[in-house]
Amino acid sequence: MAILNIITYPDKFLTQVVKPVANIDGALQEIVEDMIQTMYHAPGIGLAAIQVGVDQGIIVYDISPKEPGQTLNVLINPKITHGEGSIVSEGEGCLSVPDFTSDVKRFEKIQVEGLDRHGKPVCLEADGMMAIMLQHEIDHLNGKLFIDRVSQLKRELYKRRRLKQLKNE
Repeated sequence: MAILNIITYPDKFLTQVVKPVANIDGALQEIVEDMIQTMYHAPGIGLAAIQVGVDQGIIVYDISPKEPGQTLNVLINPKITHGEGSIVSEGEGCLSVPDFTSDVKRFEKIQVEGLDRHGKPVCLEADGMMAIMLQHEIDHLNGKLFIDRVSQLKRELYKRRRLKQLKNE
């Protein structure tokens, strides 16, 4: 198992739509294990494969990372099949968008379908923090960052600050 590098904004790789997972095999299981280790190490509560340079429909998440493994889940090729209501995710952040948080409007409740790490179909309903996190990670698989959901002014201010930061490194 390895800790992978997390790709950060403004890398254009983060804006591409991932390819669906075609084969659930040993190589995929290694990617999943590396993603899990990377998520806990970061630390974060969710990680999409695109964030670590893997162009595949995989997310790992654990909304209670203080007890690693207790609520750990893997979703392959997840899709939001239903969303309802509206909630503002206060202070949403992202491992790929360092040093920035913002309020983001999301569905309050969602239904998600996909596969577990062994290829078995999964259908789950989520609300609250779980719904917000799943929408955030599935956005990654669709080439969207949470800053794409904030005002253009906030996005531009962050972009300028980030580019200046990268120039000074």
